[in-house]
Amino acid sequence: MQLIDGKATSAAIRGEIRAEVARFQTEYGFTPGLAVIIVGEDPASQVYVRNKARACEEVGFYSEVYRLPEQTTQKELLSLIDRLNTDEKIHGILVQLPLPKHLNETELLLRISPAKDVDAFHPYNVGQLTIGTPVFLPCTPAGIMELLRRYGIDPCGKQCVVAGRSNIVGKPMALLLLAANGTVTVCHSRTPDLAAKTRDADILVVAIGKAKFVTADMVKEGAVVIDVGMDRDENGKLCGDVDFETVAPKCSYITPVPGGVGPMTITMLLQNTLKSARIAANQ
Repeated sequence: MQLIDGKATSAAIRGEIRAEVARFQTEYGFTPGLAVIIVGEDPASQVYVRNKARACEEVGFYSEVYRLPEQTTQKELLSLIDRLNTDEKIHGILVQLPLPKHLNETELLLRISPAKDVDAFHPYNVGQLTIGTPVFLPCTPAGIMELLRRYGIDPCGKQCVVAGRSNIVGKPMALLLLAANGTVTVCHSRTPDLAAKTRDADILVVAIGKAKFVTADMVKEGAVVIDVGMDRDENGKLCGDVDFETVAPKCSYITPVPGGVGPMTITMLLQNTLKSARIAANQ
C-alpha cells in the first residue's frame, strides 16, 4: 500500500506556480489577483479564507479579502461582485460558502463573470466541462486528477466509482474521470447495494460526508481509494469518509485524511487564477 501524499504534491505544485508567477510578472508586468468574499462568522469558513490568503502570499499573488458582517444584504453583495468583475487587478472571484440563510447563493454565483469564476461553479463553466472543453476545472476534482497523474495512476480503461453526486465534487469528478477514459459509475444514498458497486472499483472516489462510512468489505483488493471526506470521528478527531485503518491494507494507493485531497483544493484554485490572468494578459 502506498500513501498518496497531497501535502507534498501540493507543495511541489505551489513551487511551480511561484516560478510561473515570477515569469508572468516579467513577461506581462502585472500580478495574478484573487478576491475572496466571506459573509458572517462561520468558523470553518474563517479558516478556509485564512488558508486561501496565505496560499496567495506563498505563490506571489495579489489578494483581497472582504470580510462582511452577517447582516450584509443581497444588493450589497451583488454590487461588490459587479465591481470586482470590472477590476483589472482581480482575475479570480470566490464567494466562500455556506452563506447566511437570507442570501440567495445561486443569484450571487451567477453574477460572477465566468471569466473570473475560478471555483468553476458558474453554469457556463459547468457546461464547458460537460461538453469536454473546460476553461477552469472544479478545484477538488482537479486536485484528485492531478494526484492520480503524479502518482502514475491512469484511469483509462479502469472501473471508476464515485460515491456522492454533489455539484462540487461528485458530478464534476465523474466527468473528469470520463474525460480520462475511465468507465464511470456514480453511486449515492439511493443506490441499492452500494457495497457491491464500490467493490467493483479499480479507482474509488468517496465524497459522501459520513465519517468512516466505507469499510474494508466494500473495497476490492488492490484498489486505489481517494477519500474526499472531512469529518470528525466519535472522539472528535479529524477523519475521512473511509475507515482508513481497515481499508488501507487492501489498497494499492490511498489518500489519508488530513493530508490527502484537502491541500490540493486551494492549490488548484491558484492554478485557475493563474490561468485566468494568462487569458486576460493575452486579450
